[in-house]
Amino acid sequence: MSLRPGSRVRARAGDPDHHTRVPRYVRGHVGEVVELEGEWPLPDDRARRIDPPRVEAVYAVRFPAAELWGEGTHTITVDLWESYLLEEPS
Repeated sequence: MSLRPGSRVRARAGDPDHHTRVPRYVRGHVGEVVELEGEWPLPDDRARRIDPPRVEAVYAVRFPAAELWGEGTHTITVDLWESYLLEEPS
């Protein structure tokens, strides 16, 4: 999956039994890719001592506060690895 700025994505909703960098407050919610921030080792793999860790694209994803908490006119931007995301249909 190669996402472009403006792509709509949903953060995976699961609650894994291991470390993850997906904040609970964005899980299952829809946001928009702002930019690709490069490729970085997956922290989940590092925490589980998987060597070498998978290297994935990391995206800045913007979520409307109203999508996350039901109110607010501001946005929240979170850095998320590609495997944390599902592309939403356009």
